[in-house]
Amino acid sequence: MATNDLNKELSKKTNIFGLKVWEVVGIGVGVFIISILCILSLCLTSFNKKSKKSSPPKFPLTQIPSHSKDIKAIHITTTTDHKKPTTTQTGKFETNNNNYSGESGSLFHPLSYGYGSQSGDEGSSGTVTTTTMYRRSTSPTTTTMTAPSPLSGMPEMSQLRWGYWFTLRELDLATNLFSEENLIGEGGYGVVFRGRLLNGTPVAVKKIFNGQGQAEKEFRAEVEAIGHVRHKNLVRLLGYCIEGTHRMLVYEYINNGSLELWLHEGMGENTYLTWEARMKIMLGTAKGIAYLHEAIEPKVVHRDIKASNILIDENFNAKVSDFGLAKLMDANKTHVTTRVMGTFGYVAPEYAYTGLLNEKSDVYSFGVVLVETITGRDPVDYGRPPKQVNVVDWLKMMIGSRRCEEVVDPKIIGVGGRPSTRGLKRVLLVALRCVDPDFDKRPKMGQVVRMLESQDHHHHSL
Repeated sequence: MATNDLNKELSKKTNIFGLKVWEVVGIGVGVFIISILCILSLCLTSFNKKSKKSSPPKFPLTQIPSHSKDIKAIHITTTTDHKKPTTTQTGKFETNNNNYSGESGSLFHPLSYGYGSQSGDEGSSGTVTTTTMYRRSTSPTTTTMTAPSPLSGMPEMSQLRWGYWFTLRELDLATNLFSEENLIGEGGYGVVFRGRLLNGTPVAVKKIFNGQGQAEKEFRAEVEAIGHVRHKNLVRLLGYCIEGTHRMLVYEYINNGSLELWLHEGMGENTYLTWEARMKIMLGTAKGIAYLHEAIEPKVVHRDIKASNILIDENFNAKVSDFGLAKLMDANKTHVTTRVMGTFGYVAPEYAYTGLLNEKSDVYSFGVVLVETITGRDPVDYGRPPKQVNVVDWLKMMIGSRRCEEVVDPKIIGVGGRPSTRGLKRVLLVALRCVDPDFDKRPKMGQVVRMLESQDHHHHSL
């Protein structure tokens, strides 16, 4: 009975357009639900607008692959023909293979984590003394110059804690739209242009090739490895540009060539490095590498120390360049295992055979460069007799035969700068320790610096 009464009541017509009671109730419930949904939608829309206003700007990272600590490609090149280098910079500035060609790391560390500049004891600015370190005449000249900050006068809003965020327009203006006349080098993953900033500072701009995974890795490695590092013996990365698909790195411009160019071609007729200049360059190189290994955290293993990656400024200071293959290592790690990448003739044997990498791999490569600097010979030269193809093996054979003085580059003798027998033996000992096949027996770069400084002090005290 109760059910029938309820049905009758719900079936009665109302004064609202003659609708039945149950129809009115249904419409009311529907309107209520729709109202609730509208209110919720308005609240969510308002909340999203506030979130967008308060959130920081997002950078275009869609073109950058996720970070990987491991290197996925093998990259071994040979440098045996110095008359036709892979890439050269016009004038006195030279690159080979990947000079100024920049792998691993979080690209925006300077912004996300607030890296500050880490400076070596020997900074890159201040008053310096210039002395002639090559021989074309017998009278050295000395001048004094002051090196200002290369970023002074640039807009502050674009300056990072460690450098400068360049726009594509700024670099277009600096390089005259990347004109061919400003092209100074080309590597495996990019091309390098000479440029001049609005404040007059000369720079080298490396334009990374698009669409190459290893090129992106080299770009990341360069930014992470030396973006926040300052040392007089490391090429300074002034900043970078990320705009659309463009990836560019901006370095200080070094206009006095590379060690490879000076050793094997000279910088003019009868112009070669003296023994003193060579030792100054090698000491500076050792200081730069020691800083990477022992003075910063995480430490940096360069992985491609070679003569063409040691640039020379007008004061004959060494500038280690090309950090595109660099690996970052935590202090608690003794080594990492990775694919072999580097340049044939300079790669440490344990790294070449097993992929075992640590800072002693750089020590070996430095030792090869030191041998190359002493002898003036390529690390590997197939144009020589079989026993002389590998310069390290040849040097060991010569020393074993007590023919030390015969290993000195004849060009040194030609410019009247032959080292003393004692001084030569001390440097040869450093080189032999660095290229020891057992990496545990190789010295640390800090020890190499002290040994070379001791040799330098002994030379000046004679």
